[in-house]
Amino acid sequence: MSSTEADRPAPDAGAPEGPRETYSHGHHASVLAAHGRRTAATSAAYLLPHLRPDHVLLDVGAGPGTITVDLAAHVARVDGLDPAPAAVAAAQELVASRGVDNVRIATGDVYALDAADDTYDVVHAHQVLQHLADPVAALREMRRVCRPGGLVAVRDADYATMTWFPQSEELTRWLALYEAIARANGGEPDAGRRLKSWALEAGFDDVTATGSVWCYASDEDLAWWTGTWAERLTASSFATSALAHGLADRDELGRLAEGWLAFGQDPRAWFLVPHGEVLAVA
Repeated sequence: MSSTEADRPAPDAGAPEGPRETYSHGHHASVLAAHGRRTAATSAAYLLPHLRPDHVLLDVGAGPGTITVDLAAHVARVDGLDPAPAAVAAAQELVASRGVDNVRIATGDVYALDAADDTYDVVHAHQVLQHLADPVAALREMRRVCRPGGLVAVRDADYATMTWFPQSEELTRWLALYEAIARANGGEPDAGRRLKSWALEAGFDDVTATGSVWCYASDEDLAWWTGTWAERLTASSFATSALAHGLADRDELGRLAEGWLAFGQDPRAWFLVPHGEVLAVA
């Protein structure tokens, strides 16, 4: 049974500003390009059967907008937001290029959404909670702007359960480094397994938790996946964070990038990215 309207959290205008964290990936071109391959079919399949043509949806952390635009084909309107101006600009450009007229993109803060209580039928966030210092507070705010009986839908990767073959010393080190950087930046890289727990803590009492994966095994997918990580390791905010926190030096980052490229060229290569998913009734 879902929480009653009386139980719904009210915004506190006098509350201190919410926690701030550093987005580990940053918004280098390699990151936006990687995120730009995501679609509603590959990244929100668990949500699609629940969407209706009359729904108004909020997409939190819209990034370059590819999932946002796809979701717009299933509902009446989508408001997309992202804290990063570079991502917002990319999403607005995509919306314009596709001629989509039921999507609005703006900058925004998941801890302080610019919307009245009960505004949206669906609030969606893909790969957002793992980067937040207080994912439970974010879920409470998402619940606030979702109408009673509406859905809050979140999906996040779970880094510790990522697996690959053949074994690679560089990828093993990359995973340990990624988890250290993400936590040093205030996030939780193993978010997927925690989504159900976080939703319950945020006050939802009707929560459906599922899981799904991305699998990279074709030559094309592997070339893209390994190439983007090789570039991130040397040119994106991931590298900046590694250096700033003293977790790696440039020589090691270069070696890890070379390891990624070598892995992608192995005809046996196979890489799996597990995700947790939650549909929570507001």
